[in-house]
Amino acid sequence: MRPSLFEFAGGEPAFLALAEAHHARCLADPQLNHPFSHPEQHPQHVERLAAYWAEVLGGPPRFSQTCSDQSALLRMHAGHGDMTDLGERFLRCFDAAMDDATLPTDPEFRAAMHAYMRWAIDDVLVYSPKDAVVASGAPMPRWGWEGPEA
Repeated sequence: MRPSLFEFAGGEPAFLALAEAHHARCLADPQLNHPFSHPEQHPQHVERLAAYWAEVLGGPPRFSQTCSDQSALLRMHAGHGDMTDLGERFLRCFDAAMDDATLPTDPEFRAAMHAYMRWAIDDVLVYSPKDAVVASGAPMPRWGWEGPEA
């Protein structure tokens, strides 16, 4: 049986390193800097991001148990209006952060991770219109080697 993406990546330390590297890349990007440096950002943003990605990609349910749920996450990103190319910039930062965090370079792993992030960005951008409404009870996504899992 194939390990989860979480296990293959190296578990919680790998996801923390990925979230730290991604955050640093977003701060360095002239367009992404603002959403990643605003004063209202949660003081454990990086740790929470790592927990979220870890859970979605096959790890323990730490985000769901200690932070929030999928609807709250979508609400946090909703209603900001036109995002121009922020999604593509975010994706490029994510892909580069996998190198920075020394995640496995296995092509299937990298493709699965990239596909997840592409999907996640598109899912969030659905709610970018100023009048977007996020329903309660959105299920936590689960993503594996072949894409979304039930």
